[in-house]
Amino acid sequence: MIEKFKVKISQSALDDLNERIEKVRWPDEIENSDWKFGTSLSYIKELAEYWQKEFDWRITEKQINSVPNFIANIDGNKIHFLHIKSKKKDAIPIIITHGWPGSFLEMFKIVPYLTESEDISFDLVIPSIIGFGFSTKPINNGSDYGFNADLWHKLMIKLGYNKYGLQGGDIGAGISIKIAQKHPESIIGMHLNYISDSYEPYFKENENTNITMFQKRIGEWNEQEGAYAILQSTKPLSLAYGLNDSPIGLCGWIIEKFHAWSDNNGHIENSFTKQELLANVTLYWLTQTIHSSIRMYYEISLNPMKFGNNDFINIPVGFAKFPKEIPTPPREYIEKGLNLVHWTELPKGGHFPALEQPKLLADDIRTFFKKLN
Repeated sequence: MIEKFKVKISQSALDDLNERIEKVRWPDEIENSDWKFGTSLSYIKELAEYWQKEFDWRITEKQINSVPNFIANIDGNKIHFLHIKSKKKDAIPIIITHGWPGSFLEMFKIVPYLTESEDISFDLVIPSIIGFGFSTKPINNGSDYGFNADLWHKLMIKLGYNKYGLQGGDIGAGISIKIAQKHPESIIGMHLNYISDSYEPYFKENENTNITMFQKRIGEWNEQEGAYAILQSTKPLSLAYGLNDSPIGLCGWIIEKFHAWSDNNGHIENSFTKQELLANVTLYWLTQTIHSSIRMYYEISLNPMKFGNNDFINIPVGFAKFPKEIPTPPREYIEKGLNLVHWTELPKGGHFPALEQPKLLADDIRTFFKKLN
């Protein structure tokens, strides 16, 4: 069953949010430490004041409701998704999947570039991963890449798309890869802008697997930036008590990633507006999905992206490499597991390219799928 959906958050929920922001207890801070130990205290105070006095959730709500929204019930799971069709009859259906700590809200900026293009156009399906946004929160174990991949495939078939494309970054890349492995007969092509550091293609015995430089780089990155992932992969509930109860705590945890992983040249608002940052944080707050979203790290840790002998992806794959992305494996290493026919190194952008550089990302998606046509 697929039903139309509109977002309508109660005013009492928004009033409660403001009251909690008002009652925040600020921590101390090392003088002039800026972002060294996490989210800058001076910046989050600035953000908190904006959240109370200028931010308007109703603007975000109006944006969401300006396009067709639906809830699909698949295997007992309610999946929220946007379904935005091109006016062109030969449009390519594509399912675009976000990651953490992002959401479906990231994708609004790329919509016109993909649906209104004259040369090649798309019908967009933009879902919220299970445990994110307005989708179901899983109460049983097993909501990993593969679980979501099967739901996405069933959704696309239910929408009448027997052949479709894939696009994803972060967790969305992992889900897309799993769809390509499990349902290759339905996939036109897959475009990625990220691949997990847990990715490990299949190697024959004694085959050269030298990726020493990348392993050193990802090791250094994990020492500096990776503690969040270890915590979310092992004890997500302990973290969630605080984040689910404190909007400033939630904001500090999420905003630090948008600062660290974007191409902002030292100032976060070179990449995102306060409205964009707080719309995403407020979505997590209002839906109370911080625990269900970070718990997916635990599920993924049980089934990392390690390819077996028969897991090579034969469908055509395109990759957009943004300069400030989390460390990406070398091209030749990715090619060991994926049929990489398109590779672009972009001049700017980071982990959230649909928000940071929507035209660059959309142009590369279109270029890749034009090759396939």
